[in-house]
Amino acid sequence: MNWKGKTVGYAITGSHCTFEEVMPVISRFVAEGANVIPIISNSVLTTDTRFGTAQNWHKQLKDITGNDIISTIVEAEPLGPAKLLDVLVIAPCTGNTTSKLANAMTDSPVLMAAKAQMRNQRPVVLAISTNDGLGLNAANIAKLLVAKYMYFVPFGQDDPVKKPNSLVAKMELIPEACWSALEGKQLQPMIVERSAQA
Repeated sequence: MNWKGKTVGYAITGSHCTFEEVMPVISRFVAEGANVIPIISNSVLTTDTRFGTAQNWHKQLKDITGNDIISTIVEAEPLGPAKLLDVLVIAPCTGNTTSKLANAMTDSPVLMAAKAQMRNQRPVVLAISTNDGLGLNAANIAKLLVAKYMYFVPFGQDDPVKKPNSLVAKMELIPEACWSALEGKQLQPMIVERSAQA
């Protein structure tokens, strides 16, 4: 894959335990020539957790991408008129964001970026990370599976015994899923083995 000349919107929502896993993916996009625009949700903007401080994650994003972070709805809104992004990936995409996206809510910078991207009929790629993917959020995932311009990073159950409703994408497949989305195709297989036992 040659990402030179492509602009990738990389949006991060509050599955904080997954941040360490996605930072190398962002680095890979940059190494392969992409211009990566970081976008973060309100949770990522303000929340310190045992997985790291908000300030530390912000610094990593800016250092890797070389771009300022979009962290407000006002900053995200121009992405639509400017047609800036070739592809937008939301990774990790929480159950909360999945639910709001499926129900046309726009109350965060990430959701505004997704709305802007869909307005331009350009691909949005979701790398889900949710404890209720096979619970109440299953209906929302189903709605997005058949929505125009929506694509998924292949996902599966990460811990079927202790968390039987949990679904997490294979984050290492994000670039491949984005490339397929640019070609108008869903990367297959979409349902994959993801558990720690695999």
